[in-house]
Amino acid sequence: MANLVQTLSQNEIEKLIQKINADTSNLVPGMIAKAKYQGVTISIYKSRKVMFQGQNVEAVAQKLLGPKSVSIAATKPITPQKHSVNYNQMSCIGSDEAGSGDYFGPLTVCACYVSKENIAVLKTLGVDDSKKLNDRKIVELAEQLVTFLPHSLIVLDNPNYNERQAMGWSQVKMKAVLHNACIQNVLKKVEQSDIDAIVIDQFAQPGVYKRYALGDIPLEKRTHFETKGESKSLAIAAASIISRYAFVKHMDLLSKKMHQTILKGASGKVDLLAAQIIEKQGLPQLDAITKKHFGNREKALKLVQKKRKDI
Repeated sequence: MANLVQTLSQNEIEKLIQKINADTSNLVPGMIAKAKYQGVTISIYKSRKVMFQGQNVEAVAQKLLGPKSVSIAATKPITPQKHSVNYNQMSCIGSDEAGSGDYFGPLTVCACYVSKENIAVLKTLGVDDSKKLNDRKIVELAEQLVTFLPHSLIVLDNPNYNERQAMGWSQVKMKAVLHNACIQNVLKKVEQSDIDAIVIDQFAQPGVYKRYALGDIPLEKRTHFETKGESKSLAIAAASIISRYAFVKHMDLLSKKMHQTILKGASGKVDLLAAQIIEKQGLPQLDAITKKHFGNREKALKLVQKKRKDI
């Protein structure tokens, strides 16, 4: 199956929706219309990007948009990479996580499969290292990626995170278990013969990962661990964007629940926010929305104690 992505003006999108009699209801977040036209699935997104998926996508796109406006994403050159394995010329499952360095909020892990045919599509969409993208762009991209990339996302909320930590699980073990589970879930959606490699954004030595993963490592001989993996594999970059998206959306919900902006990270400002929550709602409420073993907890308690002494 081929894919093609085009960016259109708002006027062009409105005309296209009418031309293909697109459905504008019951859509995933980020999508504004979808239709099947001459055997090709057409997805239209808020970002004004339109994806054509199926056979003869070029012919269908040219028929709908005109020959001059259509350029095939697959014809874009793939930039050679400096490290030894060029994952962006392979069909890969990539995995990454978000929230591991944030005191508030969950730990989110995603694995997703990116075929060779979709590499150029991801480049056209602007998929990149999530650390280089702001939250608005993360949301925009993730809401497009989840519509066509086979993926698995696991959100470990704070109560479950803290329960495992109290059982003696390190964060590294949690991540190993969740990465392995996500990869296994994606493998149920993809033919193993189609997978050239599994690439994990490295957070531990391979031996440590295998010891902690609580189960067999699927396709172990095809599994690779890469530091700064988002810059080496678009499959990891896509997984990173989806996991970051889940974290951002969870933090938005947390902010609404708490009636104040809940900060990301683990800075001094986070300590002050945690201290305010202790004063207003108590330590149990703080523990319910944070990773208890972080040093921010003790710092916040000290801030509260100091304030009470100064009164």
